[in-house]
Amino acid sequence: MKKIFMAAGLALMLTLSASAQIQTPQASPKATIEQVVGLTNVKIEYSRPSARGRAVYGELVPFGRLWRTGANANTTVTFGDDVIIAGKTLKAGKYALYTQPKADSWDVIFYTDTNNWGLPEKWDETKEAVRATVKPEFLNRPVETLNIAVNGLESDYAFLEISWEKTLVALKFEVPTRATALKSIEEAMSGPTAGSYFAAAQYYYQSNADLGKALNWINAAVDKTPKGQDAPFYMLRQKSLIQAKMGDKAGAIETAKLSLAGAEKAGNNDYVKMNRDSINEWSKK
Repeated sequence: MKKIFMAAGLALMLTLSASAQIQTPQASPKATIEQVVGLTNVKIEYSRPSARGRAVYGELVPFGRLWRTGANANTTVTFGDDVIIAGKTLKAGKYALYTQPKADSWDVIFYTDTNNWGLPEKWDETKEAVRATVKPEFLNRPVETLNIAVNGLESDYAFLEISWEKTLVALKFEVPTRATALKSIEEAMSGPTAGSYFAAAQYYYQSNADLGKALNWINAAVDKTPKGQDAPFYMLRQKSLIQAKMGDKAGAIETAKLSLAGAEKAGNNDYVKMNRDSINEWSKK
C-alpha cells in the first residue's frame, strides 16, 4: 500500500511539473521600438542590460572591441526605405547593429547577417553594409538601463541614439521624404495608374458587374503602356476575357493573339496555354 501511495505521489509531481511553467523576469528584457520618420518606418528590436553598479564603458564593454550593442540575440534595426548615413546609402532592410566604442569616438556598424547570438564567430567585412564614426557625448545624469531610440525627428532626418551610463551616441540618418512625397503627389495628380485600372477591370469582370466599364478600364490600363514597349500580356489576356464575356468573340480572338505573342516572348508558358485554349474555344461556331 505504501508503494502504491508513493507511486501515485510521484505521478502527481511529474504531472504538475509538466503542466506548470515557471515565469521569471529576464535580466535583460526585450524591447521593440517603432517610429515613423517623415514617411519611413523604422523598427528597433533589442535586449536591455542594466549597469547594476558595474562600470560599463572601458570595463563591461571594453574600448576598442566590437560590441553586440545590447544583450542576447542581435540588436536589429529595420528601415522601410533606403536611408543615407554618413554620405552612404543603406538599402531598405533589416540589419544587426554593432558598435566599436572608443574613448573619443564610436564606430556604428550595420551588418547584413542578423542571425547571430551576440557577435558572429568570424567577422565578415563584406557584410558591413555601412560603418560610420560618431563622437560620443557626455550625459550629466547616468542611464541605468541601455536605451536605444529614434529621436530628434525632422521630416527628412532623425538620430539613432544609444545611451547608457553617462554616454550618448547619436547617429544621424536621412530619409527620402521629399522624393517619396513628390512621387506620390505626381502619381495622384496624374490620375489612376495602369495597375489601378487593371485591378478595377479585373474585379468588375470577376464579379459580373458593368462589363462596359471593365472594358473602358482595361483599355485605359493598356493605353498607359510606355511608348516603345509592348502592352503587358496579362492585361491583354484580361481584355480578351472581357470581350468574350460581352459576346465580341472576334475581338477577343484578336486580343488573345496579341497576348499570346507577348507571353511567348516573355517565356510564360501558362499564359501561352491559356491564350491558345481560349482562341480555340472562341473560334468554334
